[in-house]
Amino acid sequence: MKNTCRPKLPLPDRALMHGQDAERVGLLFKSLSQPTRLRILHALIREDPLSVSDLATRIGMTVQAVSNQLQRLTESGVVGCERVGVQAFYRVVDPCVPVLIERGWCHVEEYPGSPSDAAAGGTRASA
Repeated sequence: MKNTCRPKLPLPDRALMHGQDAERVGLLFKSLSQPTRLRILHALIREDPLSVSDLATRIGMTVQAVSNQLQRLTESGVVGCERVGVQAFYRVVDPCVPVLIERGWCHVEEYPGSPSDAAAGGTRASA
């Protein structure tokens, strides 16, 4: 995985997003919106590549459940798979994804009481 995205204009300087681009960004966020997928991605960011069984052990889920989520992440272009014999190893291939997860996590830590915090069933105590 490359460490960064290609240079882009700052968001305020870019032309207003077209419908097709908004749809694609929405699909990306939808693929990242499932908590299990976020945990899988975080495990892969911390240590890649990992096999399905290694991922299942790390996040405490069945191999089948992890495999189903990896299929969706692979279809969305976020995760890539390399086969070595009968074993499949996964890694994050989109350099933007770790940044998105980091920013999202930053948001929920820095803004307790936000709608995302309430949806999770509580508020974080102030530090």
